[in-house]
Amino acid sequence: MSKHQEHFQIETKAIHGGSIKDEQFGSLATPLYQTSTFTFENAQQGAKRFAGEEQGYIYSRLGNPTTTQLEQTVAALEGTESAAATATGMGAVSAALLANLSAGDHLISSKAVYGCSFALMSHMLTKFGIEVSFVDMTEPENITRAIQPNTKVIFLETPINPNLVVLDLAAIGKIANQHQLISIVDNTFLTPYLQKPAQFGFDLIIHSATKYLNGHGDVVAGIICGSEEMITEIKMTSLKDIGATMSPHDAWLIIRGLKTLPIRMDRHCQNAQQIAEYLESHPSIKQVYYPGLKSHPGHKFIGNQMKAAGGVIAFELDGSLEDGAFFIDQMALLSIAVSLGDAESLIQHPASMTHSPYTPEEREAAGISDTLIRISVGLEHVNDITADLNQAFEKLIKHQGMPKQVA
Repeated sequence: MSKHQEHFQIETKAIHGGSIKDEQFGSLATPLYQTSTFTFENAQQGAKRFAGEEQGYIYSRLGNPTTTQLEQTVAALEGTESAAATATGMGAVSAALLANLSAGDHLISSKAVYGCSFALMSHMLTKFGIEVSFVDMTEPENITRAIQPNTKVIFLETPINPNLVVLDLAAIGKIANQHQLISIVDNTFLTPYLQKPAQFGFDLIIHSATKYLNGHGDVVAGIICGSEEMITEIKMTSLKDIGATMSPHDAWLIIRGLKTLPIRMDRHCQNAQQIAEYLESHPSIKQVYYPGLKSHPGHKFIGNQMKAAGGVIAFELDGSLEDGAFFIDQMALLSIAVSLGDAESLIQHPASMTHSPYTPEEREAAGISDTLIRISVGLEHVNDITADLNQAFEKLIKHQGMPKQVA
């Protein structure tokens, strides 16, 4: 990004953040370089590029102009020097962790994280001699107490998936800096439009670009943002050698989606706020988890750490596990699907879906109950979303009032 572009507002950066232009034909849209490899003028040029003595592309697993454009744009949005595009969100999580952890190291993670992140840390990393501690980071001093001589990395999500717990980035970033620990945060739920962890000293910011960055439900991808040094290390080690790199076509689709990110996020937040307020007043709900509500402990962070509360809501039904399944099955407009950040509203049951890698005991410790429901509020008219939820609640109330069959 040029010095002039650094002063652009985020809405402008989402459209003009990358610096690669089509000098040959003057295409306004980013060209799609759908190629696996790149030709050299001669053997000497190929040798220089492999040796790092000459800039240029070699092979799309190592870099591609379309992918570079995406990386530059997201880095500009996050306010970091560089970024690495990955094939999936979990590709981003695993590449960031594996590049910074070795056998004998210790990792501290927030107590609740995305189910596959949890599985990677608790079931996979431990196989290779990496210690992992899951800590309640709502009290930052718990992190300090968990630090060991071999602690290397702190990993967290905020808001946490799926129960929307908000963590104090300033306090946690300060602890990581004081103890010279590498700090990694998953910023998928809020995007750089609503939250910029680099401002609080975080080293690496991860996104499942499948979600809001793309925004259209047609890509699976990830992004890691950070310093030039750290991103180069990731690209040349865990990402290059394990191979979880993004395809040029997926990068092209996300570039297109990013142009409307600020507009989409404003609508997601507006709809989610109204739906959360509706749910909070409904008699069939025990509790609503959404930082936009004044009743939520994370509400105090809006306006300083985070611009708004995002588009994901979680709530506890007043009922049983069977009631939760029944309620979801009554949806006519909302789609029963995992993921989030799409134009369509999505509803799912974390205990049996996204967080099924947890044991029941692990789910209880992480605050994920059997009756927790998560909604990714989409871009439909809010009255239509409310009407669909309302008709499902009416059917649930009738269902709960029916006599139970005895087996």
